[in-house]
Amino acid sequence: LRRDSFNQRLLQVALEGARAAGAEVTLISLAEYELPLMNQNLEARDGLPANARKLKDLFLAHQGLLLACPEYNGSITPLLKNTLDWVSRPDGKEPGLKPYNGKVVGLVSASAGKLGGLRGLRHVREVLNVLGCLVLPEQFALAGADQAFDGQGLLMDDRSRQQAQAVATRLAMTVKALGSIK
Repeated sequence: LRRDSFNQRLLQVALEGARAAGAEVTLISLAEYELPLMNQNLEARDGLPANARKLKDLFLAHQGLLLACPEYNGSITPLLKNTLDWVSRPDGKEPGLKPYNGKVVGLVSASAGKLGGLRGLRHVREVLNVLGCLVLPEQFALAGADQAFDGQGLLMDDRSRQQAQAVATRLAMTVKALGSIK
């Protein structure tokens, strides 16, 4: 949600790899899909929030997800966890986990710290596995992100750029390969 987010910058870099591999990309920001805190009492009273339904539809329409995941205190952010929880809820149109079943996911992270958000990616991976996603073993965590981008928001280190793009390229290639298997 933060303006000038390191993870948003890294996601833009990584997506170049997906596009180069022929993927059609829909870029979203969770800031555009405000959701209340997941609460089954609220859900029972009001049903699935409209933005959760919009996100479910987006997830259903796409074969892969590339997530840029900030790390908060060594773990998954509350925003991402809350979003994943709401999207997993059944709402009468399909089973709750359908938006995740067989979804291929690539993970990247950026942090000013020395591990680049790596600890949080472990938790994101665990949650996505429980939801039924195929999380790629390749991932990229950009350490020192506060010094990694130039004034235009471009990643300065060629090796880091290639590693981030490689995750998205692998995602696109895996989605394409699995798409041919019906």
